[in-house]
Amino acid sequence: MTTTYWLEHAWLGSHVEPGVAVDVSRDGRVAAVRTGADTPPPGAEILRGLTLPGLANAHSHAFHRALRSTVQVGSGTFWTWREVMYGIADRLTPDTYHALARAVYAEMALAGITAVGEFHYVHHAPGGAPYADPNAMGEALIAAAADAGIRITLLDTAYVSSGFGKEPDHHQLRFSDGTTQAWAERASLLTAREHAKIGAAVHSVRAVPADQLATVAQWASERGAPLHVHLSEQTAENDACQAAHGCTPTQLLADHGVLSARATGVHNTHLTDADIKLLGGSGTGTCMCPTTERDLADGIGPAVALQQAGSPLSLGSDSHAVIDLFEEARAMELNERLRSRTRGHWTAAALLRAASVDGHASLGWDDAGTLEPGARADLVTVTLGSVRTAGALPRLGAETAVFAASAADVTDVVADGRRIVRDGEHVQVGDVAKALTEAIAALH
Repeated sequence: MTTTYWLEHAWLGSHVEPGVAVDVSRDGRVAAVRTGADTPPPGAEILRGLTLPGLANAHSHAFHRALRSTVQVGSGTFWTWREVMYGIADRLTPDTYHALARAVYAEMALAGITAVGEFHYVHHAPGGAPYADPNAMGEALIAAAADAGIRITLLDTAYVSSGFGKEPDHHQLRFSDGTTQAWAERASLLTAREHAKIGAAVHSVRAVPADQLATVAQWASERGAPLHVHLSEQTAENDACQAAHGCTPTQLLADHGVLSARATGVHNTHLTDADIKLLGGSGTGTCMCPTTERDLADGIGPAVALQQAGSPLSLGSDSHAVIDLFEEARAMELNERLRSRTRGHWTAAALLRAASVDGHASLGWDDAGTLEPGARADLVTVTLGSVRTAGALPRLGAETAVFAASAADVTDVVADGRRIVRDGEHVQVGDVAKALTEAIAALH
């Protein structure tokens, strides 16, 4: 049995096609894409507006959503922000994390996100004691994604030190397994589901000792799993790495086998030319998180040079100061314009690709992000009648989505063939704002 969706306008990767019928098979994949369908076929579900492939949020810390607005007051740096973040992390339990993540992932669904990469490091109870189920926190996230109707790649994160040669501080004890070998043993207990993949992450070169990096890389390699790492987000980390090892963080990762076509560096902000060559030459991806990078005053990463060197680009909302992949995409271009004082570094189509197909690929969902037979049936419809998109020419699909629309313009979302957002409302969670309010209130 198939379900047919009729798309008033569809972005097909290179252009907009009016009147497209998409047949979806029972396994949630696209069975056929039929152009020239001027009117909806009998029985088809109608999606009016511009329909895009599902978007991928390649970098998320779900609990950071509880910080929105509270950390935007006053001055400070990444390091002062981190202390506030630790306070929220201290109060998480498996139940409260499930409630928060369910609401956060539902907010993502409302924004057209059909897959998330959850960079997960809050593993244990406060003080570092394991839960009865050592993966209780990770399981809470996997369940939350299912409740919200989106896919998740749980990037279970190794985090065993507070800095080069330093033991974890009292906040970080619940992040740490003690060694990466112990991390690997715990992470190996996690199992993939239909909607969930299990990947790995090195939190950063300051949080995983150099002689333990290879353990994480080998674990991911043996499983063909995605491997992500926070990389050169702060100049202070670069300076400390130089002092401890006489090289940049990128070189350290390369020396210990972390870089590869399955790996993604998150932020990649403060890089040398040699770093860029190492990342591009190894095919290591780059996940840019522009709204977080500007919120934390991190700086603007060399995304153009990285892509030209061979590093595929993806996008993430990271701290969730904003959850809007259209904003992340245009911010990458607009940030580069500010730095270079020239325009047009990426086409809108290239930015949309970073937000969709390349983002999904960075999370191990290589069969998502396109509207073509065999792909996962992820459909995201953007209205052409809001105050932001009104007057935009439908044929300028990528430009309209990237440079005019916002998450608020998403009206309908289909993930793996299942409708999860209808007319701007989440089908399963219902009142997402209420769910967020209640979940965040429980942590303050």
